Amino acid sequence: MEDQLEHSGEEIKRLQRCINDLVSVLALPAIWTGGEPSQIVSTLLDALLNMLSLDLVYARLNAPTDEASIEVVRMAQYQKLPDRPQEIGEFLNRCLGWDPRKWPPLIRTSVGEGDISLVPLRLGLHGEVGLIVAGSERADFPQQTERLLLDVAANQASIGLQEARLLTDQKRVANELDRRVAQRTRELGAANEDLRESELHLRRMTETIPEMLWSATPEGAIDYCNARVLDYSGFSAEEIMGNSWSKLLHPDDIDQTLRVWRSCVAAGTPYRVEARVFHAVDRTYRWCVMSALPLLDQQGRILKWYGTVVDMHDWKRAQEDLRNTQAELAHLTRVMTIGALTASIAHEINQPLAGIITNAGTCLRMLGSEPPNVEGARETARRTIRDGNRASEVITRLRALFSKKASTAECIDLNEATREVIALSLSELQKSRVILRLELADDLPPVKGDRVQLQQVIMNLLRNASDAMSGVDDRPRQLVVKTEPDEPDRVCLTVQDTGLAFDPQATERLFEAFYTTKNDGMGIGLSVSRSIIEGHQGRLWAALNDGPGATFSFSIPRLKPVPKCNGRLP
Repeated sequence: MEDQLEHSGEEIKRLQRCINDLVSVLALPAIWTGGEPSQIVSTLLDALLNMLSLDLVYARLNAPTDEASIEVVRMAQYQKLPDRPQEIGEFLNRCLGWDPRKWPPLIRTSVGEGDISLVPLRLGLHGEVGLIVAGSERADFPQQTERLLLDVAANQASIGLQEARLLTDQKRVANELDRRVAQRTRELGAANEDLRESELHLRRMTETIPEMLWSATPEGAIDYCNARVLDYSGFSAEEIMGNSWSKLLHPDDIDQTLRVWRSCVAAGTPYRVEARVFHAVDRTYRWCVMSALPLLDQQGRILKWYGTVVDMHDWKRAQEDLRNTQAELAHLTRVMTIGALTASIAHEINQPLAGIITNAGTCLRMLGSEPPNVEGARETARRTIRDGNRASEVITRLRALFSKKASTAECIDLNEATREVIALSLSELQKSRVILRLELADDLPPVKGDRVQLQQVIMNLLRNASDAMSGVDDRPRQLVVKTEPDEPDRVCLTVQDTGLAFDPQATERLFEAFYTTKNDGMGIGLSVSRSIIEGHQGRLWAALNDGPGATFSFSIPRLKPVPKCNGRLP
């Protein structure tokens, strides 16, 4: 029986390590979002090398153009293999072959005086993005959990690399369009300087410029447009001269465009407006930017208006596509963040579930006693319902975070939210011999935010403080939780412990992803907590105490009060 329990305990620990590693891998995209492909691969290889204690991990990214492929390698310090990625790549090509479709799931080959097991992983459905090869001298590599972790890591990397390439392509298109618009604007500026010399010179020169140009009288009536305007719109010069040029515009844009033009003519200020202009080739309206500058005499009077029309439809559509892509990436980042919070959220759910089970058992014992303790059973049933509602609320908020909807913003009593977290953590704190003291301010202003996310931050700070005091035996393990108004329009929460202090030179590194001072920590909690607080327009910081221990605090804006009606309309 003891052997079975010991085996079960080891299996549970192994699965917990696997879950922790999976959470770490799922959290990686939140770190490399917006990064270059080489940065994504380097971060992934460093994580895999440390998580699985590998002897070798190699990655090759196929270049989308004629550029050279990117090769990155990480290996254990004691390995005697060549440290140049190209040599490692040639060695792996000889072992695996060039065709990803023919790669074996596992190969055991000789290296120097020993053997090494190699696991190739395709990046992309058919390896079109590249490959990752993980190697270990262990004969039982990879185990089932290791294989699962490698598959998840390869999938995450494939998604991240494809998104990085998509963003790079979109940025390149947007930059090229911006460059072209800027180049055309500079060309037109230089042309306008020449056009001031004479009206005649304006008429041999404007027809040679590959842009739509026009001019107007000081009163704002169109008196000239070049052939590019006519070719683009399909109208004749007579049809759009004077004040008839509005027929070029989309009906929905006419009123706004005319209003801006008349205002600029009256004030003599530069004119610029975006509107849809009729395009004769496909008989559609395309977005264009129309701009003009007044030519002034020495007395500042307007002599002429010179303007341009630049087709920006493709650029505007590219910008819209980029915004849509960024929105999708924001949703993916939120989902990846949930992966990092899964363990903590599971703990929050387990606490009320454990309470439900305990209360249910107590209720049965009370009803089974002679005589039955009906009043006690009724009170126990109420506590069971309370814990059930608490678990349901956590699950509901978790589903909301996984959806594409924004986080739930509500009016929150920070004192009440803090008490709920402490109620969940109280048994663990007592088990760790922590002396808890609450200093919650009276009449604390409410805040606006996501209740579950803020409670997650508080829970993380409490656990970190308890862990910091786990090795303290020469003084009381005292934990102080304090709330107070901060500045005129903010609220502050502080968690102070008497545990082992951190290195003051590493204060800012405490909030970096995967940086931890714990032997069994993942280095995610404080990084995610800072992201949550900054998402609430607040800040999270740490400081050493004058005595032993450290203090972690966050400050977020208070909910602005709604002004009361004084009986008069504004």
